[in-house]
Amino acid sequence: MKAVEYKKYGGPEVLHLIEAEKPEPKENEVLIKIHATTVTATECTFRKGEPFFSRLFTGLTKPRITTLGEELAGKIEAVGKSVKDFKIGDEIFGTAGPGFGANAEYISIPENGVIITKPANRTYEEAASSIDGFLTALPFLRDKGQIKKGQDVLIYGASGSVGTAAVQVAKYYGAHVTAVCSTSNLEMVRTIGADEVVDYTKEDFSKKGVTYDIIFDAVGKTKFSLSKKALKPNGIFLEAGIGLGILRHVLWTSVFGGKKARIAATGLRPPHQRSKDLNLLKRLMEEEKIKPVIDRQYPLSQIVEAHHYVDKGHKKGNVVIVIN
Repeated sequence: MKAVEYKKYGGPEVLHLIEAEKPEPKENEVLIKIHATTVTATECTFRKGEPFFSRLFTGLTKPRITTLGEELAGKIEAVGKSVKDFKIGDEIFGTAGPGFGANAEYISIPENGVIITKPANRTYEEAASSIDGFLTALPFLRDKGQIKKGQDVLIYGASGSVGTAAVQVAKYYGAHVTAVCSTSNLEMVRTIGADEVVDYTKEDFSKKGVTYDIIFDAVGKTKFSLSKKALKPNGIFLEAGIGLGILRHVLWTSVFGGKKARIAATGLRPPHQRSKDLNLLKRLMEEEKIKPVIDRQYPLSQIVEAHHYVDKGHKKGNVVIVIN
């Protein structure tokens, strides 16, 4: 089978399309023929090994895990003899797990992993592209932000994969949503539910004199110190792009002050929690309350080009890899 591999940190050119052995499912696993996967900004960070402190998790001198691809949608081709919840032919979507590996034609995943049957009203491409953003935005807003109906919520970086999901999650909970993005993306974020929009190339949201219950930085490109004055007295600042700068604010505000800074390792939550949220995502997509946003699609053979595009930092929603 064809699969993507990289053995050193660097630019997109470190990625190589190789011929790998097709996996055999273990007793508790299902073999999935992948139809669609994605390239995320997080995976590009892993590939680059930057910022350097991220290598504490990915490997100091070279990547410990040499495969990429977390989101996937496809069809089950074989099942292990102890598998009970899935059968051959089931169309599924979910995540590859901590070992990644979804940038390939096939993958074996335990049946108790983060996979469920995909929404019937969504294509493989739409299903695959919906997962990471939602499974990041939901626990941030619901669990860390404790979002409530009627609150004022600002999403910074609202046009990316996490940002577009966050806008729709906040609307699902009944919040009044302000989306911050660039000029070219203003109309798109309006179409997915934003009540107000701010063009960051023309104005600074923190200087408008408007305050919010929650400010969610979905891309790690603003700061708590700058956003603090735009928070209400007991407001919460959330940052998805975890860096060393935010950690001291999280520690300080956990003890002092009414305004809080919070982070979350959403990808490290137990599989049963992520699967529960994936079932919620499926229901919301079936009800047309969550709409996947796809910017571009590439074949697996153009994985390097896809990474080049994501590296530019201007994608609208998600970049999908289609596997024929």
